[in-house]
Amino acid sequence: MNHRDYEIAKPIRLILSDVDGVLTDGMITIDNAGVESKSFNVKDGHGIKLWKKAGFEFGLLTARNSQVVKLRAQELGIPWVRQGFADKLPAAREMMQAIGVEPHEVCFIGDDLPDLPVLAHVGLAVTVADAAPEVKQIAHWVTQNAGGRGAVRELIERILQGKGRWEDLVPTGLR
Repeated sequence: MNHRDYEIAKPIRLILSDVDGVLTDGMITIDNAGVESKSFNVKDGHGIKLWKKAGFEFGLLTARNSQVVKLRAQELGIPWVRQGFADKLPAAREMMQAIGVEPHEVCFIGDDLPDLPVLAHVGLAVTVADAAPEVKQIAHWVTQNAGGRGAVRELIERILQGKGRWEDLVPTGLR
């Protein structure tokens, strides 16, 4: 991790994440009964738990409404979930205010055009390897992993390493 990475990661207290294309690969499956399903990466989930264990906040911000997202958030203990916001910036600002963080203390990870206003508003703008070119252009960091393939875990590890906190969370004897 270079010095710039360390400096930009240091103030981050809240990570906000898009869902489709970030925590999932962007595929939405709807069966004949109209039941929607999504696949989530277990490494991302464990990374979120580590982030929260380190004392930081995590939130989900998505344009779609999905019972699956609600269930996954409950499973991971994520209290900050805003669904159904085509314009994500007002929802992001509301969450920041409720949590008590300033934009420079927030990281947002998104992958597509609706994410641009939030990415432009936060201290650390991150996108996934398979993001839209316009999103990659404004991101501070682009993950090596694609959406739904551990990109959020990669992000969390990188921030925690920048804060000097990663080693605290790795089980003893495995370092």
